Amino acid sequence: MKPWVGLVALAGVVLACAEAEMPEAPEGAALFAENCAMCHGPGGRGDGALAADMSPKPTDLTTISRRAGGAFPVAAVLSEIDGYHRDPVTGADMPEFGLLLEGPLVPIDVGDGVFTPTPRPLAALLAYLESIQL
Repeated sequence: MKPWVGLVALAGVVLACAEAEMPEAPEGAALFAENCAMCHGPGGRGDGALAADMSPKPTDLTTISRRAGGAFPVAAVLSEIDGYHRDPVTGADMPEFGLLLEGPLVPIDVGDGVFTPTPRPLAALLAYLESIQL
């Protein structure tokens, strides 16, 4: 066996075991400002520039935890953002954000103790939304 083959294999093992750097709320805040604030408002209260003309009105995102009984519902929020789940509300027009579904994956515990590989931008937005809960 050539010596470089062992080094390449060792590097692969080290990379596989390296802990993924989790995104923090400020990274998600920038994504929120770019993708969500026009409807949900700069503070996430449902009062964005486009909200007045929308029916139904955008959700107040600062009360997600309260509406879920006090705990931030990670799985439900992820599925709402990524577009896999849409409430059958007449007139609801939340777009799907394909760019949030791209990028390196980070492990997110969706509440069942199992870590789900999640695109980093989506995880960053999740971190921001959790940080603005009242």
